[in-house]
Amino acid sequence: MTLFVNRLTQLDVSWWCSTRGLVGASWHVNVELDGELGEDGMLFDFGEVKPWIKQRLDADVDHTLLVPTRAPGLEFHDCREGLCLRASVPWSMELRAPHQALTLLPWREIRAERLADHLAAELMRRPPPRVSDIRLRLREEEIDGAAYTYSHGLRRHAGNCQRIAHGHRSRLYIWQLGKRAPLLERRWADWLADRYLVDQADIVADDEPGWNQLLTTRYATNQGEFALSLPKERCHVLQTPTTVEWIADWLARQIARETGHDTRVQAFEGIDKGAIAQATP
Repeated sequence: MTLFVNRLTQLDVSWWCSTRGLVGASWHVNVELDGELGEDGMLFDFGEVKPWIKQRLDADVDHTLLVPTRAPGLEFHDCREGLCLRASVPWSMELRAPHQALTLLPWREIRAERLADHLAAELMRRPPPRVSDIRLRLREEEIDGAAYTYSHGLRRHAGNCQRIAHGHRSRLYIWQLGKRAPLLERRWADWLADRYLVDQADIVADDEPGWNQLLTTRYATNQGEFALSLPKERCHVLQTPTTVEWIADWLARQIARETGHDTRVQAFEGIDKGAIAQATP
């Protein structure tokens, strides 16, 4: 017998790509479970499936940076913060973070299908009674129109959003003159693509030789200390925390100022959640 649950939960992560750098991603998680029926006529109570799988994914991979350790140009070593990751392609990066903020995978690249198989195998290390096999499918949200990707970290967040390099793939809606503006949506989504959003308050000077073209952010939270250095052209600095509320506000004000029209922005943070902001020129 097979039990299935579609859109059981979702994952919001960033992953390291040897051609794109930091990439924000959001995936629906679909699951199938094989096994034998119990005396109650069930394989696994639906009310227990979601919390069991969601708790495991939240504790392990969600809101982490996925790192394919065999990708070209990567180096690792232990450091005071936990683990130091340095990259040289496609551009220079250094990340220092507690171990739980990164998911290290012995691959050359991150692929959703392979990640789903890996997560299913991890779940099967401690399967519930009567479950003989688990299959996961990670699926991007179907977006008809503009989608933007970004990575960030939220120093003031009490949960896993504080991790300095996690991200999202999101819809972007912009309204002007009472109707959607798809050309503006596409322009701004393309500009945001694979960009790291920085809170001005988290920036520190870094005078290490050879790293003067990088922007460095550093902060401490209840999970530990984090630091990230990236090329300045891959970043955008906000004067606020990089929450979706402030992202929507910044976009609305910037677009209204540039176009001279009242602007309404609906910025998503991953799938089916986000913030709406309005601005006048």
